[in-house]
Amino acid sequence: MQLSPLSQQDDARFAPKRGDHGGLMSQHYDLAVIGAGPAGAAAAITGARGGARVLVVDQAPYGRDKVCGDGLTPRAVAALADLDIPLDDAHLIDGLRMIAGKRIRELAWPAGGRFPGHGAVWPRKRLDAALIDAAAAAGAEIRWDTAGEPILDADGRAIGLRAGGETVHADLVVAATGAPGKVARMLGAERVADEPFGLAIRAYVESPRHLDKHLEACLTLTDETGISVPGYGWMFPAGDGTVNIGVGALSTMKSFKQLNLNRLLDSYRALVADSWEVGPYLDRPRAWRLPMSTTKRHGPGWVAIGDAAGLVNPMNGEGIDYGLESGMLAASLFLDDPAMAPERYDVEIGERFDRFLRTGRRFAFLIGHPWILRSGLRVAVGTDAIAKITLQVMGNLVDSSTPGAAGRVLGLADRGLAVADPVLRRTRAAA
Repeated sequence: MQLSPLSQQDDARFAPKRGDHGGLMSQHYDLAVIGAGPAGAAAAITGARGGARVLVVDQAPYGRDKVCGDGLTPRAVAALADLDIPLDDAHLIDGLRMIAGKRIRELAWPAGGRFPGHGAVWPRKRLDAALIDAAAAAGAEIRWDTAGEPILDADGRAIGLRAGGETVHADLVVAATGAPGKVARMLGAERVADEPFGLAIRAYVESPRHLDKHLEACLTLTDETGISVPGYGWMFPAGDGTVNIGVGALSTMKSFKQLNLNRLLDSYRALVADSWEVGPYLDRPRAWRLPMSTTKRHGPGWVAIGDAAGLVNPMNGEGIDYGLESGMLAASLFLDDPAMAPERYDVEIGERFDRFLRTGRRFAFLIGHPWILRSGLRVAVGTDAIAKITLQVMGNLVDSSTPGAAGRVLGLADRGLAVADPVLRRTRAAA
């Protein structure tokens, strides 16, 4: 089998490894990535460009359509720029339109900070292809229609993959498998049972407003019984004649197990039918799960990135930007110090995101109470100052290093919700 070539730097750390009998292992890689979505592709691009031998396996065929909202925050746009992925094929977005009942507030993405003043809508079929093509161009080997699962030694260390009936040895196994499944169970990286998660559903419709420059989020959803849904409905214009229409809900709502996503989507479509002049669904609506926690995101010889690491904003269900950042970080740390990469990755991801994501999960329990949700939405959209903070939260622009009012509000919310968390969990809305 042909291995991916090293970069111009002949780094001994990434030289071919020898087997037990002194011969070269034909199936040895520095990084073995399970999953070819944005997180896995970002790790592969960074690793391959840095001179590592990289293998990516994905059980789907090339060009698969990953179910998603397709929205890219300014944070995601910044990450794509770091990866040198041009946005020529994407529809650029100037800001967010938030709707809460009869209140409508349209705000531009903040400019002049760490992130650009624009986002984008880029259907995942095309985004994922652009990313994985860049990984292949950098020298990563990509195997499609190939399921991968980690191989663990007697001490529980990940030492490679079983992929397509073959054994692949690797110094670091990268789980980029999305929502928890078999790989997560094998690594002990499953969702924390008592923490919130989300469900979402989307379809595509034709609309004359496909070139609209704002994402639209309706924050006041109700199910067919009139119960307020902690989540939102969205219209994400793709600029290609279509709009991505969808709804999402958090598991903290009353009667979550009885929630019918198809009916919720139909109800939301009826709500926006006139204002967006939408046509019928162009495809069958498809649903997916949004993981928002994990029991652990690293171990000996492996790391989990993106959704597989629970890196999804509980307040908007967005995780592409976190997937790109975590993939780049994992590979960069491996290139710097392979032995310490898993531990350093866990620490740095924690410092960057843990406080915000923890606050978001606690907030999910808070808004699971319908009367709190309704009152909170009036505040969130009702004043310009609070709406701007809501914009930053919805745009994944807040983390541990965020300055200004949004950063201060995050700190206050984290401390306040920490005190309220036990009560919120005990009094959570009945399922």
